[in-house]
Amino acid sequence: WPKFSQRVTPGFLRRYASCIVTDAIAGICCESPGLTEPGGGVYTNRKMAACLRDGEIILRYVTYALLTGDPSTLKDRCLNGLKETYSALGVPTGNTTRAVAIMKACAVAHITDTNTEAQAGSKYNKMSFTEGDCSNLAAECASYFDEVIATIS
Repeated sequence: WPKFSQRVTPGFLRRYASCIVTDAIAGICCESPGLTEPGGGVYTNRKMAACLRDGEIILRYVTYALLTGDPSTLKDRCLNGLKETYSALGVPTGNTTRAVAIMKACAVAHITDTNTEAQAGSKYNKMSFTEGDCSNLAAECASYFDEVIATIS
């Protein structure tokens, strides 16, 4: 994997996927408490499960794009028709884009090793790897999340 520095292995996002997605969905629920009330976007267990599933799918395709250096799979398999699907289902796009932005911030923090115990509290997990500069990888990752946000907006 010549594209990656020694600091980050190709599976780094996969290891943290559950935490990244769960924190993003919990974050939007805290920011918009109406989402969990009757009639809200994640009121039922079924809707919450769908949000978590969609977040995991988005993160998986961002990871694929990072591994291959090619966003075409992200565009073709994940983003193509996503806005239309969400609109048809009545999914609030503002909350969805906010959840993706939270996932982006978390993923970039893991890549750049800027996640801290003060930010994560009891969920803090220090990655062990060789020090190096991953700014290009972080920028690439951020650009894929930005593309998801632009598609949904």
